[in-house]
Amino acid sequence: MSDKIKINRLKVILAEKDIPHKVFAEMVGVTPNTITRICNNDSQPTLHNLREFALALDIDVRDLLYPTKK
Repeated sequence: MSDKIKINRLKVILAEKDIPHKVFAEMVGVTPNTITRICNNDSQPTLHNLREFALALDIDVRDLLYPTKK
């Protein structure tokens, strides 16, 4: 079984801001299960969702993704 590639940082950001998955799901209009799957990198958000997440969290959309370069 291959290692899962971490693409998005939603779980980290929600932890930093102390926002529970269920509360965030309500904020952005998706199911809590969807947020859990995105936080676990089992699925990835659409560009539209990334924008909505960034707006709801008052952060730059780039902060939701792990950088490909350092």
